[in-house]
Amino acid sequence: MKLRFWLVASTALAFGGCDFAPRFAPPSVSMPAKFMNGSAGGFELSPNQPWWLSFNDRTLDDLQAQVDAANPDLAAAVAANDAAQARALEALAGAFPQIGAIGHVTANKQSANRPLRSADQPTYYGDNVLGAQVSYEIDMWGRVRDLVKAANATAEANADALDEARLELHAELARDYINLRGLDDESKLLSDTVGLYRSSLQLTQSLLHAQIVSPADVDRAQTQLSSVEAQLSDNALQRAALEDSIAALVGRAAGSFSIPRASRPLPLPKRPRAVPADVLRRRPDVAEQERLTAAANQEVGSTRANFFPRFTLLAVGGTQDTGFRLFNPANTFGTIGPSVNFPLFDAGLRKAELDVAKAEFTQAAENYRSTVLRAVKEVEDNLSALRWLAQELGQTETAAEAARKTAELSLTLYRAGAASFLEVATAQSDALVAERQTIALHTRELEADIGLMLALGGGWALSVEPPPPSPDLTPDPVQLVSNITKAKP
Repeated sequence: MKLRFWLVASTALAFGGCDFAPRFAPPSVSMPAKFMNGSAGGFELSPNQPWWLSFNDRTLDDLQAQVDAANPDLAAAVAANDAAQARALEALAGAFPQIGAIGHVTANKQSANRPLRSADQPTYYGDNVLGAQVSYEIDMWGRVRDLVKAANATAEANADALDEARLELHAELARDYINLRGLDDESKLLSDTVGLYRSSLQLTQSLLHAQIVSPADVDRAQTQLSSVEAQLSDNALQRAALEDSIAALVGRAAGSFSIPRASRPLPLPKRPRAVPADVLRRRPDVAEQERLTAAANQEVGSTRANFFPRFTLLAVGGTQDTGFRLFNPANTFGTIGPSVNFPLFDAGLRKAELDVAKAEFTQAAENYRSTVLRAVKEVEDNLSALRWLAQELGQTETAAEAARKTAELSLTLYRAGAASFLEVATAQSDALVAERQTIALHTRELEADIGLMLALGGGWALSVEPPPPSPDLTPDPVQLVSNITKAKP
């Protein structure tokens, strides 16, 4: 029996190196040497950095910390990752012997007319067994090893999916917060404009009382004022919706959550230096797809192994008695030896399984290529957006400055009776549109910075100044309508 055992073990070792999985390498993707729209900036990429610190806003920093602590979607992603790690351990267990205890205590009665029953067999008898069994699949063709490798690769893919979910949630919060602060800046502008338009309305009413202007000027001034007040109400509506979205991201109920207003434009962060290859090294979705492709590759190997015999080594031993003399050496029993399972006909089942595995590998490989190409596109899109938004913002600021001067001049001429109120209203409306566009473009620049961070995989080392004690106590540097508000009618 010992000789047979060692013969089986030697055979297992001899064939243990067999593996039918194809040699794996990440699918090739043609990558450009550099981004068309230039490098992202002058700082080196550094993983696992809290990139939102570059916005220099303490409230945003506190909210981002709450995402990690309380966001339910992130908690679900963590649980999914834990499950994937457990499944990898489950697959690994198949590479080791399975040991179990066996035992039963039964009272039995056999039929008097049982076929082939001898006369000396008792009608009633006990059958008590206590023992153990060991089973082990001899992995000659690498089937079990491929399953373990596939499970490990899938677990690694789930870890990357967790990183991707965390990155997406932090980016979503940053986008919502940036838009909310943009609405705060816009609200400040609209509130100042309401004050200006009320002064204009009072001016037209005074001139009408003096019979200098027609009632149409008063109606036009009232229309202008009411229109901006409506825009201010719509601003509050949009802000409330963003506040509710942020509440959900930090795991809070919308009704119990609020963010104080603060009109303090967020600074543009310093951008990192990057090359196209960075998206392959850093983006968690690219890493996830690469690991899923590796898992599919190993599944091909394990499926191919099903075409060959499956050997299992089984050992059973213990003691058996009709009574309870289970520890009597004379009552011991045992068996050991290999078994083989080799289906001779399965109506094309194994071939179909192999075709499925090959198709799933091709699908995973193409998903990987698609993810890489999308990643490069997203970087290019955001670099292009930052380039053109900076130019557009400069042009809009120039237009806003000209519009402010036109509004001031038209109001001065109106007081002197040299211009109509229609000219004043038109000039003031043009100035308001240009100023709102300036705020919107700055917000879009910040969103493009977040998009670039997301496209590069998130996180870079930046030198930032400590955030102010509270955004509510910070003086407002935005004076988009300062020149207009100083012009008293």
